[in-house]
Amino acid sequence: MDFHNLFLFLMLQFILVVIDNDIVQVNISNPEGCVTGIQYNGLDNLLEINNHESDRGYWDIVWDQGGEKRTKKGAKGKGKLDRLETTNMRVIMESEEQVELSFTRTWNLSLEGKLAPLNIDKRFIMLRGSSGFYTYAIYDHLKEWPAFDLDNTRVAFKLRKDKFNYMAIADNRQRFMPLPDDRLPPRGQVLAYPEAVRLVNPVEPEFKGEVDDKYEYACESRSNQVHGWISIDSSSDSTGCWLITPSYEFRSAGPLKQYLGSHLGPTMLSVFHSTHYSGADLIMKFGENEPWKKVFGPIFIYLNSNSDGFSPIKLWEDAKQQMVNEVESWPYTFPASEDFLSSAQRGKFEGRLLVRDRYIRDAFVPVSGAYVGLAAPGDVGSWQREYKGYQFWTITDDKGYFSIINVLPGDYNLYSWVNGFIGDYQCNNIINITSGSEINVGELVYEPPRHGPTLWEIGIPDRSAAEFYVPDPNPLYVNRLYVNHSDRFRQYGLWERYADLYPNEDLVYTVGISDYKKDWFFAQVTRKKDNNTYQGTTWRINFNLDSVNTKGTYKLRLALASVHYAELQIRINNLDATSPPLFSTGVIGKENTIARHGIHGLYWLYNIDVQGSLLVKGNNTIFLTQATKDGPFVGILYDYIRLEGPPT
Repeated sequence: MDFHNLFLFLMLQFILVVIDNDIVQVNISNPEGCVTGIQYNGLDNLLEINNHESDRGYWDIVWDQGGEKRTKKGAKGKGKLDRLETTNMRVIMESEEQVELSFTRTWNLSLEGKLAPLNIDKRFIMLRGSSGFYTYAIYDHLKEWPAFDLDNTRVAFKLRKDKFNYMAIADNRQRFMPLPDDRLPPRGQVLAYPEAVRLVNPVEPEFKGEVDDKYEYACESRSNQVHGWISIDSSSDSTGCWLITPSYEFRSAGPLKQYLGSHLGPTMLSVFHSTHYSGADLIMKFGENEPWKKVFGPIFIYLNSNSDGFSPIKLWEDAKQQMVNEVESWPYTFPASEDFLSSAQRGKFEGRLLVRDRYIRDAFVPVSGAYVGLAAPGDVGSWQREYKGYQFWTITDDKGYFSIINVLPGDYNLYSWVNGFIGDYQCNNIINITSGSEINVGELVYEPPRHGPTLWEIGIPDRSAAEFYVPDPNPLYVNRLYVNHSDRFRQYGLWERYADLYPNEDLVYTVGISDYKKDWFFAQVTRKKDNNTYQGTTWRINFNLDSVNTKGTYKLRLALASVHYAELQIRINNLDATSPPLFSTGVIGKENTIARHGIHGLYWLYNIDVQGSLLVKGNNTIFLTQATKDGPFVGILYDYIRLEGPPT
């Protein structure tokens, strides 16, 4: 099958570029570079035809001027939306095997304050025999240009609401979806924030009473590789439209960062950078005279069909297999930009990771399933706040060996974390990757923070609060997908359930008697009072010590899975709020994880010295006070708590 010629159409006053390989036809506005139509499987356009042509398939950013020029609105994380419409189109490659188009926009000082100081190059690729097309982009900030902030960047495709009604983002996260019209009044009732809507009178009665919120469908970067929508027409012929991301090397903040994907619209997103579940820590800040260039993508928009009736499982399984094919083909050989490097231009880094915790086992133990990655040089754990460069991650095998392949040339630190152990590992040596290099670092040993023997512990050190008690939702706010589901924490309004369960007194946990799976509420949130204000909460951990070394030093380990505008104060055996606490975090975190149905955001680890003179033989109590009270979403998700005795 040969490519059609690349046609340029002039329709009235609108210039259109059409690429077609006899399987898929894609229409792109010229010179703006917006995808206005996708034709496949007899559908003249898979994209929402009622939307403006610039609001169907597009790249965009949320940005603001940097430093003192940042707007007040932008300081709250809103910023300025730029659809990245371009001003020039070039045919980079046209052959029987491939077409590649480049849509560019060049920045100059006359545009300061109007457009982000970036040169933009958006690329679209279609291959012979391929059931879909690729897109990627190159952002370039030159050295002499002004400072600016970048909050968010992504690719979005808005599909036809009259066709696509089944969404799939994982094996256990797929369902028929309501209509976007159901979110609008009077059919929908906005809840605590605009994204969350209760469907009070939907078109399809089966959705009545459910809550729709795009954040209920967020996904960690490490598993955010394929998602999309399925359509069925009157002839029982089903069509799937999928967004496949074959690598997350170009996404910010590592494998645990949570991003939006598919959600009601019907919408498909490939988000490369955002502040969701991280807050202001992940606003990209570029100073004056700071050069930066980054390639985002390519990603693949894949289309499939089934003429044997509506079978979402078949189309989903096929999309997953296509995702595997794309991952195995990474890095692609066909992008024409010299900024996208092939496998031969990249390097390899390998070694072995061992763990030694002498209070568990005084030996160097290989660990399987540990995440090991290369990211920009920084501090311990800095990879989760890193956004300007690329990150490359893998997991260790059952003997602790790891191999990180196809690493872009540059300077890196090696980072790791291991489920079951607190803290982060970092190899401080700068690792320089060059084209074609193969580096074997040998054996590395992670010795996690340890002071003395474990006296007691609560939870599992895995950077998540998922093991704690997640209540059933209020029956008024149910998303039926997450009923009897492993991700039950994704239900709306769970923060209000704390006051239902603890209307007057706060949580009390007794070591040796309580069960953290049942007795430790997953989030320490505020309590709503009758006058529509909120108060902080104080949780208690009761524990018994058979003996106390009054001259020794104990260690309290507090690993937090997420924090939002919270201040955690620690007191021991004395809840006198007028006296200074033993320890305070100060007000930290802007992650908004609780409101957005996440079970983790950024990871925080605190190691607190406890003098033995504060403890007594027999019954003791640690008071955990979350002191801020600015609304329902303030709070803490704990990962793990441990008290260690003095060294032995």
